[in-house]
Amino acid sequence: MKIAIGNDHAGPEYKFAIVKFIESKGIEVVNYGTDTLDSVDYPDFIHPVAKDVDTNQVDFGIIICGSGNGVNMTANKYQNVRSALCWNKEIVALAREHNNANILSIPARFTALPQALEMVETFLNTDFEGGRHQNRINKIPNKCC
Repeated sequence: MKIAIGNDHAGPEYKFAIVKFIESKGIEVVNYGTDTLDSVDYPDFIHPVAKDVDTNQVDFGIIICGSGNGVNMTANKYQNVRSALCWNKEIVALAREHNNANILSIPARFTALPQALEMVETFLNTDFEGGRHQNRINKIPNKCC
């Protein structure tokens, strides 16, 4: 398995802990995020993650910013991306089971680090249920234009 991770200046601490956690499971990580607290523009760090997910260069993505919203909006511009903004492991499980989310968006300013690590573990260990949910997933891409 291979995971891309990206973050802005609100997420380096979370990213470092998440990368350590993921690598401890033998999973390869591609790091596109900033390593400092200096203000940056989140799209610069999220587009590479979303592009890798969109083109199947990685299996999943994890993106982090203060609210999780900006990074989530950026990632969801890609045709094959289903990024889910989550703030607890129960929402993460539903995003994987029902929506086949392939990117997890974490709001660093609204989740504790242990909570974020639980969310990542749930994201990696929860499978898509398919079935009736697949029909809904098929209707997500914009095919009108």
